[in-house]
Amino acid sequence: MNGLASARVVTFVLTRDREASKAWYTSVLGLPLTGDDGFATVLDMNGTILRITQIEGYQAPPHPVLGWEVPDIAAAIRDLVAKGVTMTIYEGYGQDALGIWTSPDGKARVAWFNDPDGNVLSLTQC
Repeated sequence: MNGLASARVVTFVLTRDREASKAWYTSVLGLPLTGDDGFATVLDMNGTILRITQIEGYQAPPHPVLGWEVPDIAAAIRDLVAKGVTMTIYEGYGQDALGIWTSPDGKARVAWFNDPDGNVLSLTQC
């Protein structure tokens, strides 16, 4: 399709409780609220639109749905933990005390955490 390479990206996160998710994504993650049309809460992720939509009985998938590349993963983790976020430790991954997994080539460091619905979110430092 023509034009998609330069089109603004919209991404979606599903929730069982939109108001609780709106509070968490704005207060804990610090994402600015840009709109709420009664169907979706709209947030800005550094120029990417995030639409949080409520689905009755929603169950989060076991894989990451959203992630951020950060310049200092340890600092980002400490900031999240100070706000009450618990990093996810996966058995057998060999993560460090902060929950950071390092790729076999040593170039990427990744950590995971969950939103209130159990959606897996990630931080990556390359």
